Amino acid sequence: MTAPDRPDVDLGHHGDVEVGDALVDLAVNVRSGTPPRWLLDAVAASLKELAAYPRQDETVAAVAAYHGRAVDEVLLTAGAAEAFVLVARAFAPKRAVVVHPQFTEPEAALRAAGHQVGRVPTARDDGFRLDPAAVPEEADLVVVGNPTNTTSVLHPAADLRGLVRPGRVLVVDEAFMDAVPGEPESLSGATVPGLVVVRSLTKTWGLAGLRVGYVLAEPRLVRALGAAQAHWPVSTPALAAIRACCSERAAKEAAEAALELDGQRRYLLERLSALPGVTMYGEARAPFVLLRLDGADRVRNALRRRGFAVRRGDTFPGLGPDWLRVAVRPRAVTDAFLDTFAELLG
Repeated sequence: MTAPDRPDVDLGHHGDVEVGDALVDLAVNVRSGTPPRWLLDAVAASLKELAAYPRQDETVAAVAAYHGRAVDEVLLTAGAAEAFVLVARAFAPKRAVVVHPQFTEPEAALRAAGHQVGRVPTARDDGFRLDPAAVPEEADLVVVGNPTNTTSVLHPAADLRGLVRPGRVLVVDEAFMDAVPGEPESLSGATVPGLVVVRSLTKTWGLAGLRVGYVLAEPRLVRALGAAQAHWPVSTPALAAIRACCSERAAKEAAEAALELDGQRRYLLERLSALPGVTMYGEARAPFVLLRLDGADRVRNALRRRGFAVRRGDTFPGLGPDWLRVAVRPRAVTDAFLDTFAELLG
């Protein structure tokens, strides 16, 4: 484990800056074709209520029912990013660690709050799988993604439960869990002391611009996180979107979308595996795949000139300039991208 005094990569870099108006977006992990019409209608209908301050009760109850939790185990947030800021503000860890490579926002939020942050690396030759024994016993705040952005690896729920300790807060980022058919390794329905599960509606429903997410945790932790939150943090349109995404219709559509995405990812992986010099590690389970090739940075820039934006890998701790992340898209988009990719690889 390393504990650098300052970030050695740009933790504030996100995939959205890779995208331009004329580029096919393979850099941002938002499901294509979203938000659906029924969701837009629900948000639009809420606009007549903008004169009133937002009231969360109905929405909190909807989220609690969706996950089989009590209402005092739910905290609504302005996206998963706010949840990480609240974690950094609410707790005073003596030894915080983040499992990497993964989404950089949790480490950035902890550092911005003045905390020292150590890193627990996962190894590419081990498929970027989490080794619970690598997490220091004395760590009192642990952050891990599941499935992990950017490796696309889905860790066993039993391994994550094994990280629970008295006096430790375990934060599991499940922003992409609803893209996994059946959510087999989710901890969202489990009330475990010290466990904080972060969820996002951005990826499956295409709501990045609305900022919608929530935290699931025991009441003690929800109260602590809520005390660090500003008043009325989630807008009325966002509340309407959350309620709509907790409906039976949404659950059915999300399950169907996860299965469709599963097939699209298998097709992408099959075609990638036939390309010379391209290597993948572990089993991808999220709406993106991580790949390595020599000169990836040069190829990424060449792809931009040919109309395709992919996510650079060198801003993720533990990776470097020879890594790329590619979003899963419908087959026609994948074919167009891979034909160009193969041509650039010679």
